Amino acid sequence: MSDAVQGAKPLVALTIGDTAGIGPEIALLALRDEGLARRARLVALGPARLRPDDIQTTDDPASLRGHGWLATDDHGPVQVGKVQRAAGLEALAALRAAHELALLRRVAALVTAPVSKEALHLAGERVEGQTELLGRWCGVERVEMMAVAGKLRVILCTRHMPLRRALDEVTTARVLDRARLFDLTLRALGVERPRLAVCGWNPHAGEHGLLGSEDDEILAPAVAAARAEGLDVHGPISPDSVFRQAAHGEWDGVVALWHDQAFIPLKLLDPAGGVTALCGLPYLRLSPAHGTAFDIAGRGRADASNLIAALHKSVDWAPAWGA
Repeated sequence: MSDAVQGAKPLVALTIGDTAGIGPEIALLALRDEGLARRARLVALGPARLRPDDIQTTDDPASLRGHGWLATDDHGPVQVGKVQRAAGLEALAALRAAHELALLRRVAALVTAPVSKEALHLAGERVEGQTELLGRWCGVERVEMMAVAGKLRVILCTRHMPLRRALDEVTTARVLDRARLFDLTLRALGVERPRLAVCGWNPHAGEHGLLGSEDDEILAPAVAAARAEGLDVHGPISPDSVFRQAAHGEWDGVVALWHDQAFIPLKLLDPAGGVTALCGLPYLRLSPAHGTAFDIAGRGRADASNLIAALHKSVDWAPAWGA
């Protein structure tokens, strides 16, 4: 048994994200949450200057009986509410340290507060986000984001990129790959035979070519190939229907084609409880389904509900994920 799961409560790593955003605020609220404290030990990772006085420092998270703080590189001072290189460097340092804990199975799961892609670029990592970084650091080629809100589970074919580029990158092979990965992930979480739907490309899923040919020429072959492999995959199904159906439990998961196609219904369905997870990593990583919120950072208005939901999900899912 790993250090992460010894004892009554699992140990979860929590990065504080971009230090100029709301990450430090919502991390503090999570450390104060009594419900979480009853279920998990949290080790927060970030610059020592942000540590609350009542949270002990640690170099050995496994020894913690309650919550603790593992100090990572400090590049301050940082101006709250502004994109800047220093905050990007601090976010990277915390993420790298937490990744190493997770990879060594010293924590049961990794939960990450939001980062700024622009700040990461300023810090020298010209990446699309934490997904790409963690995939590279883990040495895996196949990693994708799954988002969850209530009964609605969605996997993405493309993530943070301009829509014009996403349209070019949605291929039959990619849709089939995401269906395979989603099926494996949901089975690991206890869904015996996942029923998956592929979200349509065009309005009404193209109406057999009347409203566009992509549904018939790109998506339908992926569905047919998945079914030939024994996966229970259906579609393409009209985008204005499939998410409602899944939210009512008709589907175990939806394969969405681009970012906003998935996240608009997710955030409308459960704005306070939506979380994301990464499929394909050797450890469990979750995150709240929102960004850095620079516009309200430092004003005492940040809501930690999504982060707390992600931390609870990490406790629920860690045993199935193999921690």
